[in-house]
Amino acid sequence: MGSKISIVIPTLNEGRNIGPLLESIRKVMDGREYEIIIVDGNSNDDTVEIARKHGAKIIYDDIGKGSALIKGLKAAKGEVQVAMDADLSHEPKELNLLIDGIEAGYDICMGSRFILGGGSDDMPFVRRVGNWVFLTTVNILFHSRYSDMCYGYRSFRKGIFRKLGVSEPGFGIETEINIKAAKKKMRILEIPSMEKKRIAGEGKLRTISDGYVILKTIFKNI
Repeated sequence: MGSKISIVIPTLNEGRNIGPLLESIRKVMDGREYEIIIVDGNSNDDTVEIARKHGAKIIYDDIGKGSALIKGLKAAKGEVQVAMDADLSHEPKELNLLIDGIEAGYDICMGSRFILGGGSDDMPFVRRVGNWVFLTTVNILFHSRYSDMCYGYRSFRKGIFRKLGVSEPGFGIETEINIKAAKKKMRILEIPSMEKKRIAGEGKLRTISDGYVILKTIFKNI
């Protein structure tokens, strides 16, 4: 049977994506004990109704992605806790690697688009450069060796997310996790991840404004 798994997914108007995502997760997780926690930002489409039909637990937070993850992971009961996006950019089949990493003894397992076997179908040049700048800055300042920075497909051993003490309410959350994990010398494993293009709907990331938020997050944590 293995560990109980909690999968936390922030949503905002993902009605066209959430059904196929949850169905794919169900197939991958067949035979495992798991829960899905949807943290919805008050969607005005049928996201919540579809998620509920698939058996997901629904909680609400409309502050931002970071705030939603903090709230969702606080509610998670599993020994392995996974954060993933709702837009079908994260491959459900990679859940097995994220779970295996925690069960092997790591504190945090992070998907990376920039190690062998990883990649991205959805990274314009400006975002690629920005990610490299943030990655290099964090690795130099905090003596870490990450290969990816602003990517949200991750798993945590139970209790670890709380120990990190993260507080970023928006898209700075992934960077804050990386920094605090490095400072606390947590056991971190990177696994290859292939980022897909969102299937439907509008992306929430705003390259310039959210890039500024990430930069502020880095220097706030020095």
